[in-house]
Amino acid sequence: MNIQSDQQLLQQLKTGDTKAYDAIFLKYYKLLCVNAYFYLRDEQEAKDLVQVFFLEIWEKNIYLRLNGDIKGYLFRSVQNKCLNYIRQQETQSKRQDKFTEALLNHSALQEDTSTTDRIYNKLDGALNDLSKQRKEALKLVYLQDKKYKEAADIMGISINSLKTHLKTGLKSLRETLNLF
Repeated sequence: MNIQSDQQLLQQLKTGDTKAYDAIFLKYYKLLCVNAYFYLRDEQEAKDLVQVFFLEIWEKNIYLRLNGDIKGYLFRSVQNKCLNYIRQQETQSKRQDKFTEALLNHSALQEDTSTTDRIYNKLDGALNDLSKQRKEALKLVYLQDKKYKEAADIMGISINSLKTHLKTGLKSLRETLNLF
């Protein structure tokens, strides 16, 4: 079997040789999975992350911007993806904790149903007073947990427009509900 250097494989890949992509994948897949497992401590998550990474390299033509030995790039990129994944998991965990805390606080508020009803009525009225796009932006980002890009695409607006709708919508809700 002819062992080719990373530089040769990269040059072949840049000319459109899919066999070079396969060779790079086969050469580094297992090593990158081990590297990802070191951070994630979950074998399946590590494999999934590395597979998605290789798909991104191919679909986004990242290989066209690479030069020289790609081993360092592959390992650093997988490391960064793992750290980002861990950060996202921690953020999601914090959100869930806050939600649980809010539910517990809500349970305490239920003892006084008239206060709860007033809060819900005030919130409902404040949401109904918002424009259709502001309400939609808030719903997509905060209730459906969409990323800004996703929400903007769904609404057919730019990300900056989405941010403006979110900012003004939240400001309006705070003012109406007398929050901070």
